[in-house]
Amino acid sequence: MSRAFRLAPVAALVLLAGCALGGPKTEVSIYAPQVRIQADPAWPSVDWRLTLGTPDANALLDSQRIAVRPSRDRLQTYKGARWVDTAPQMLQLALAEAFEDSGKIASVSRWGGGRGDFALYSDLRAFETVYEGDAPKVVVEIQARLVKSGQGGGLVAARRFRAEVAPAGAQIEPVVAAFGEAMAQVNAQIVGWTLVEGERAFSAPKPGAPGGK
Repeated sequence: MSRAFRLAPVAALVLLAGCALGGPKTEVSIYAPQVRIQADPAWPSVDWRLTLGTPDANALLDSQRIAVRPSRDRLQTYKGARWVDTAPQMLQLALAEAFEDSGKIASVSRWGGGRGDFALYSDLRAFETVYEGDAPKVVVEIQARLVKSGQGGGLVAARRFRAEVAPAGAQIEPVVAAFGEAMAQVNAQIVGWTLVEGERAFSAPKPGAPGGK
């Protein structure tokens, strides 16, 4: 099943005051990337519940600013452009929808929306445009940890996911489209990995049960 990220692409313009006393206004475009996930028929269907934490990120990525790295040691933001929400919030929502739209899981909720059999925590390592010479590429990198909840719980598995997508151009519109594609690639990897690892842990014999230790 393929589905667009519910926050469709936005190029809305807002005016931000240059200062509190009525200084010059700055025109800012607000963007929300499209994220389409194609469910893999090989993913297992599971009966357990999953809770998604909001990805942790550094101060620049945990904001609505759109990050760009013009060189290895320099991190800046696109002028006059903002995400519709912070990068971690966009990723959490898109990932929740990816799980829901896969049709492979009984229940998935964001943190605070319920308690699951498993929790998925993550660190946002990269969410930026990187320049190598004159050619930009969008990089999305997430370190994920799947944890079993409740008594006898603990770390089930951990893995790093990364996607690199070359935009069709250096302008902000193709860059935003490339972010959507990179998010979709990473989210599809995370969904498949979580379902497989969670089902393996959920189906493992319990201590004291026949076949258990």
